[in-house]
Amino acid sequence: MPELPEVETVKETLKRKVLNKLIVDCNIYYNGIIENMSDSLFISKIKGEKINDITRRGKWLVFELTNYYLLSHLRMEGKYNIRVVGDNIDKHEHVIFTFSDKTQLRYRDTRKFGKMHLIEKDKLFIVPPLSLIGLEPWDEKLTIYYLKTKLKGTAIKTQLLDQTIIAGIGNIYADEILFLCKINPTKKGNKLSDTELENIIKYTRIVLENAIKDGGTTIRTYTSSEGVHGRFQQNLLVHNKKAHPCVNCGTLIDKMVVGGRGTFYCPKCQK
Repeated sequence: MPELPEVETVKETLKRKVLNKLIVDCNIYYNGIIENMSDSLFISKIKGEKINDITRRGKWLVFELTNYYLLSHLRMEGKYNIRVVGDNIDKHEHVIFTFSDKTQLRYRDTRKFGKMHLIEKDKLFIVPPLSLIGLEPWDEKLTIYYLKTKLKGTAIKTQLLDQTIIAGIGNIYADEILFLCKINPTKKGNKLSDTELENIIKYTRIVLENAIKDGGTTIRTYTSSEGVHGRFQQNLLVHNKKAHPCVNCGTLIDKMVVGGRGTFYCPKCQK
């Protein structure tokens, strides 16, 4: 699943390709992508809108249009492709935006889990989904005190995946962060020391910053856009490293399930 660094890479790629383009048509080939209104209403509202900017909030892409914000969550395998009018339509291309210059932005999703919301500009942060999202990793409000008010008596791995606490962390980077912090993934969040909380903040930022620099992590089929592949997988220390020696102590990396998610850790460093 694309996490914050991958979505950031998608955002930057799309900004180079579709900024300032005028949407003159929209076709939807799968019911279920558009969440907060009917497909027909979505199409009628988005025609005539121009893409003025593209930002990110957590794992959501935020397209700033003339009168609305278009929010797009890629979920497991969502991707955006650039095509031109007349190109063959792939069976997995479910939403197609046509621009005035005859190019198209096509949303492709083999598993059909992706979601889009069209939000009026004055309601962006007061209605779901963005109203439910926690702090960005680099927000100055992300402090030890903030985490103490949010973390509960459940596994810290599960709580790092909770987008209402810190936005953007997914399964891959949660494993990497906890490994660098030397925290066992099953340790209860409300039992963490101040030093451990400080390290979570520190290494969340370091891991995500490094991943952004490397264009994200290519696991299975993730690509940010055609021809753009993440390279951070070359630097993963623990995720997907079962039976590999720990880079710190040589103990073989193990795998367990925490909150329904495959979790990689060092049994010695993360006792």
